[in-house]
Amino acid sequence: MRAMKAVSALTLGLMVAGTALAKPVGITPDVMSVTVMHGGRSVEIKRNQDNKATVDPAFAKTSRPCPPFCIQPIMLAPGVETLGETEVLDYLKRMSNGDKSILVIDSRTPEWVSKGTIPGAVNIPWTGLNPAKGADPISIGEILTEKFGVKELEGLWDYSDARTLVMFCNGMWCGQSPNNIKNLLKFGYPSHKIKWYRGGMQNWSNLGFTVAKP
Repeated sequence: MRAMKAVSALTLGLMVAGTALAKPVGITPDVMSVTVMHGGRSVEIKRNQDNKATVDPAFAKTSRPCPPFCIQPIMLAPGVETLGETEVLDYLKRMSNGDKSILVIDSRTPEWVSKGTIPGAVNIPWTGLNPAKGADPISIGEILTEKFGVKELEGLWDYSDARTLVMFCNGMWCGQSPNNIKNLLKFGYPSHKIKWYRGGMQNWSNLGFTVAKP
């Protein structure tokens, strides 16, 4: 009899534990996942459903040396809107649904992107828009015209049909997307067409969101 009670208690304990682990992890109370296109295939973005999941070790460091890993301000530049995760997801959905006026950009270098990026984002490393890192006017112009929808008219840049750019990198301590943004502003890119996801991969990872790898 005691053995049966012990088995029953163990079974009940496992059921309770299973129930705890089974609690859903939504994005918002009404949204469990968002499906976007990444690399020509459909990817479902959702949060890790394991209630015991912990922070990815790649983003567990609390004391990266500053400089260069200094804390970025909430407002990076006048007119540039700072976004949270739900706003980024909205831009991703709109882009995946065919809105070609939007481009979500991972500003990190390829070695970081290979560890995982936000599904739907395209990689344009910060070095490609930085003259100090060897980016020349011709290559910068190609990015502006071929990827960002900027037109060149008699040696001047026409931003009237330029895309809205949503940029991110590794998070609030990362200077790669801020570098991209500041250089674009120097080139005359309209600030209202630049959005910044300050939390970047740090927050994306800490919230258990799906990542895409090459």
